[in-house]
Amino acid sequence: MKTNPGRFFEDFRLGETIRHATPRTVTTGDVALYTALYGPRFAVQSSDAFAAAFGYARAPLDDLLVFHIVFGKTVPDISLNAVANLGYAEGRFLRPVYPGETLNSVSEVIGLKESSNRQTGVVYVRSTGYDAQGGAVLSYCRWVLVRKRDPEAAITDEAVPTLAKAVAPEDLAAALPPLNPHGYDLGLAGSPHRFGDYQAGERIDHVDGMTVEEAEHQIATRLFQNTAKVHFDGFAAKDTRFGKRLIYGGHVISLARALSFNGLGNAFSIAGINAGRHVAPLFAGDTVYAWSEVVAVAELPGRQDVGALRLRTIATKNQPCTAHPDKAGDATDPAVILDLDYWALMPR
Repeated sequence: MKTNPGRFFEDFRLGETIRHATPRTVTTGDVALYTALYGPRFAVQSSDAFAAAFGYARAPLDDLLVFHIVFGKTVPDISLNAVANLGYAEGRFLRPVYPGETLNSVSEVIGLKESSNRQTGVVYVRSTGYDAQGGAVLSYCRWVLVRKRDPEAAITDEAVPTLAKAVAPEDLAAALPPLNPHGYDLGLAGSPHRFGDYQAGERIDHVDGMTVEEAEHQIATRLFQNTAKVHFDGFAAKDTRFGKRLIYGGHVISLARALSFNGLGNAFSIAGINAGRHVAPLFAGDTVYAWSEVVAVAELPGRQDVGALRLRTIATKNQPCTAHPDKAGDATDPAVILDLDYWALMPR
């Protein structure tokens, strides 16, 4: 067989290393298309002049653009036959990435757990993105529910990894260049609020909403070279329980991040992903809203230029977030589609 049907659950082995195909040189054209798809307005990633005044060599790539490209490399080998991507942990953005750099991905299988119905199983991987010189730029864990080829196949090699509940503040921002908070122009950035203006427990309704179009998420998923069948094959999707294609979960993450500018406009960089889960599916025609809670504020060892906010951003579909929808008793509010816990950096 010369074509790739994708791996099924019983094809994975604990401890194996998978080197993923198709290195990708990321250009300013990718940046422009990413901006057109999501509309992020963070000044550091939008302007070479602004970034240079702050201390960068020039405008770095949006952290989530780097994440999506590294993630997309992994899909043909990890989640081509996935039912759903379940969660994230231990995500670390290790250094800024600039247009013109080439990215590739490697994954290690760190856990396997067959589902009780024996139709599927959960695959845990740690994926790392590298530049062309072999330097790591991003590392994260995710777990994904994958179909079995043969429900009767015996699975003997199982383990569930223990993952950290949060990335430690001392593991954030070490690879950032020294930054100049006095060169950070609040007027040009579009927000007057610095690190010291936020307190743990604060809740922020990001107010704005974005309706997802079918064409947008198709273009986005292709931009990241993500080949997961559930996002593309409308004919096959007619026979699923939803009867239509699912929006790529990363599309929701980028929408929520872009919406968060209204209230967190100076959270210029994502430094770490502590946890995340796609609570419910999103479909074309739905409108995404978001709100964030400041879980913690953290000083960073050896850094007087920036601090870190631990944020929990909740995205909803077809429900504005004035009332901060979250839990409804022991269950999650049915409007919630994303629950993402991450560290963002802010100038001091």
